[in-house]
Amino acid sequence: MSANYDVVIVGGGVVGSSIAYFLSANPDFDGSIAVIERDPYYTASSSSLSTSAIRQQFGTPPNIAMSKFSLDFLREVGTRLAVGDEPADIGLHEPGYLVLATPERAEAQRAKNRVQRDMGVDIELIEKADLARRFPWLNTDDLALGSFGRGCEGWFDGPGLMQAFRRKARAQKVDYRAATVTGLTMASRNKVGEVVLDNGERLSVGMVINAAGPWSAGIARMAGTDLPVVPSKRCVFVFESPARIDNCPFVFDTSGFWLRPEGQLFLCGIPPVRENDPGDFGLDVDYDLFDELIWPALAHRIPGFEQLRMLRAWAGLYEYNTFDHSGIIGPHPEISNFVLATGFSGHGMMHAAATGSGVSDLIAYGEYRSIDLSAFRYERIANNQPIEEHVY
Repeated sequence: MSANYDVVIVGGGVVGSSIAYFLSANPDFDGSIAVIERDPYYTASSSSLSTSAIRQQFGTPPNIAMSKFSLDFLREVGTRLAVGDEPADIGLHEPGYLVLATPERAEAQRAKNRVQRDMGVDIELIEKADLARRFPWLNTDDLALGSFGRGCEGWFDGPGLMQAFRRKARAQKVDYRAATVTGLTMASRNKVGEVVLDNGERLSVGMVINAAGPWSAGIARMAGTDLPVVPSKRCVFVFESPARIDNCPFVFDTSGFWLRPEGQLFLCGIPPVRENDPGDFGLDVDYDLFDELIWPALAHRIPGFEQLRMLRAWAGLYEYNTFDHSGIIGPHPEISNFVLATGFSGHGMMHAAATGSGVSDLIAYGEYRSIDLSAFRYERIANNQPIEEHVY
């Protein structure tokens, strides 16, 4: 069997579905679009397993611009992604991020704050004495300051956003196909001709967009190119505590753990001690992370959490860009009809809207119009020009 599409998007998670939505909504594009998703129930999808937060506390203008654009979109999701009379609801909350810094990291945090303010983002630096007064539940003994973004950062229903993009894209005549891409046949050395699926179908394509997340390096190899993107497992733990924190923000601690409330419960996580093997897509939870690293750090930073009970946990995969931990977005320089939208290293959910809008521009106009994403181009890897971004 065969079919023809102007654009085939490999990966129907939040990034791929955002691209499908923006492109199908673009009045200057009237081509056919297919989205190929290997996990149609999204049971192991990175989008379904995301903790779904958005911050503007980055240290580089390109990532800050992505967050600003995406936050503006999230605030309008109800109408932008409504289908018929049914508005989309992603439960956006904006209580802010509180990023904590030791004396050793204080100057670096101040430098990032200058970049944020130059970009028009109002992030407040709170010195140690005020930090203890405003957040009395914190142990501030070893801190120098906190960086706080109330009213412009927070979290939302990420799986809800992904499904809203998907519903709207399908309402705009995007064809979603439940299949796994098993190959790309090349029409010439620098052009993809067909996308081959595990059900035997061969889709003739005008353009292929690689939004396959942790699986995107494998898709790139099918086109004869490499991507520095590997799956990286991140574990999320849910706990309850008798301690109550009013208006708790999203907290990034100096130890590496992060924390945010979820109703009367809390979510938390920490970067793994060691990364999983590049070919490991397993989702087993590493409970030792909670017992050996997170719980002691939680009890130190928030003494009220000395008594808590871990209730459940899950694991999801980052599409980890080993080069500089930022997205790889834009046309491949050597494959004329192969566009990349991957490698977000945990930022894909928060930056999906900006990515979708920018990639839509590229396909419809051959240039960025709504947001300039040129800093994320593939060529920066070969030229050894990383986006220098501290990873929280």
